[in-house]
Amino acid sequence: MQEQNHPVPRPPGQQPQPQQIDPRAGIDEAVSGLNELDRVPLAEHVERFDAVHTELTVALSSIDKV
Repeated sequence: MQEQNHPVPRPPGQQPQPQQIDPRAGIDEAVSGLNELDRVPLAEHVERFDAVHTELTVALSSIDKV
């Protein structure tokens, strides 16, 4: 038989607080990776654009708590 994990109930006021994460935190760093893109080998362009896309997706999805 497989054991199932069940959350342990806590008294009111002792519930863990959700962490406040700024969804914009990684955007600036990812966008800065596009600086001087013309000096970076073409093979690295996709990775850098992908990083920006990922950070923007995270930020946009957090707006509606999706």
